[in-house]
Formats: sequence, C-alpha cells, structure tokens
Amino acid sequence: MYLVTIMGNLLIILAVSSDPHLHTPMYFFLSILSMADIGFTSTTVPKMIWDIHTQSRAISHAGCLMQFSLFYLFAYLDSSILTVMAYDRFVAICHPLHYPVIMNPRLCFLLLLASISASILESQMHCLMILLLTFCAHVEIPHFFCDPTQLLRLACEDTSTDRLLMYFIGAIFGGVPVSGILYSYTRIVSSVLRVSSTGGRSKAFSTCGSHLTVVCLFYGTGIGVYLSSAVSHSTRQGALTSVVYSMVVPMLNPFIYSLRNKDLQRAFQKFLSRTT
Repeated sequence: MYLVTIMGNLLIILAVSSDPHLHTPMYFFLSILSMADIGFTSTTVPKMIWDIHTQSRAISHAGCLMQFSLFYLFAYLDSSILTVMAYDRFVAICHPLHYPVIMNPRLCFLLLLASISASILESQMHCLMILLLTFCAHVEIPHFFCDPTQLLRLACEDTSTDRLLMYFIGAIFGGVPVSGILYSYTRIVSSVLRVSSTGGRSKAFSTCGSHLTVVCLFYGTGIGVYLSSAVSHSTRQGALTSVVYSMVVPMLNPFIYSLRNKDLQRAFQKFLSRTT
C-alpha cells in the first residue's frame, strides 16, 4: 500500500510537470496535494514497517514529537489544498470568463503560501501543547504512531484543559476549510442549476466529481478519527480508523483523479512512452 501510494502520487507530479497542457492552477494544486499525500503517509508508515521488521517499537521523545508534528503539518496541508481546489472550481464554473485573470500565478502562489503557513502554525500549536506535558519514565503508546490523544491519556498530570484546547484548535483549523468548501460548492450547485442544457450541467458536475469524492473521503475518515478519539476509549478502533485515514485515503487519491480524467491519462501515456 505504501509503494502504491508513493508511485501513484509521484506519477501525478511527474505527469503534470512534464506536460505543458497541464500547467494550469487546477493541476498545479493537484500536484501539491500529491506531494502532501506523500509526506502525510511517509511520517508514519516507514517507521511502522521498520518496527515490524526489527521487532522493536521504541521511539525517542524527540522522534515522537517530530512524527506527530509532521503528521499534523501534512494533514492540515491536505485540508488547505482541498479548500483551495474547491475555490478554483468555483471560479472556473461561476466566473469562467474571468478565470485566467482571477487565478493568476501570483494568487496561486499566495494561496499556497497561506496554506503552508497555516499548516505550520497548526502543527506547532499541537507540538507545543504536548511538549509542555510531563510523562513517566517508560510510556507505551497503544497505537502505530504517536497520536496526541493517546499521549494526553498517558501524561502524569491532569490533561482535561489540554484536551479541550486540542479539540478547540482542531475545530477552528478544521472548520475554516470545511466552511470554505461548503460555500464554494453551494455557489457551484446554484450556478449549475441555472444552466438550461443537460449536457452543460453534466459537464460542470463532472469537473468537480473527482475533487468532491476526495473531499468526502478525506473529511469522512478524518471526522471518524476525531469522534472515535473523543467518544470511544477503544484503542483498537482508534488505530483502525487511523490506518484508513493515514494509509488508504492517500493511496486512493491518484486513482480517483486519474480514472475519469482524460487529460491526466494522456499525460501519463506521454510520460511513460517518453521514459521507455
């Protein structure tokens, strides 16, 4: 699964960068999403594979902090890029004549910079919260990576305030992208419904189908992880939902975007024929 995830996302990045016809804002942000997916799954899976191979599940305190800091960084970057892609589809469908002017290279760079900055801020806030906690000498985390909710339960002090703060930060940084995506698709649906021809409607909806599928998959599993950690104390259930969230979703994204996208399929064929 890890190799399929890496190869699929790398293929999208190489295809987009090698084909001049795909040098558009939509495919630019798609390649950034693929980079974020590679980083997202690479923060946890290689360590887990190494632990299985060596039969050693030890990790240092600094390594643990680094792991979940990068995990939150790439997870929120995924969320931010999906929001930017929703805005890109909103401009393309609702303001098609002004699309080249609005989605200019400068705005694309600023949107990417804002997404990266917000991701760094969110991950460092979580990291600082865990850094200030006191742990016992030997701590066993019942998970396949350093999950902050599990670390809060293992701290040798009262963490009720930290728990509320963590969920508050998650709600704020998660609510803003979700609100942006909902607003964009509300405007998209209302604009498409005003189109008189059936062919025009289906064409408009088909351009958003892949992105909407990835959004539902990403946020659906993310909310599942969030609720399972907040409501249930079953470590097995939390680990299973985290596996789906951190491994299955990044693996499926390249297939979702390439199966019905003829431009990407054509770019794949050109790239593979050029390399062979």
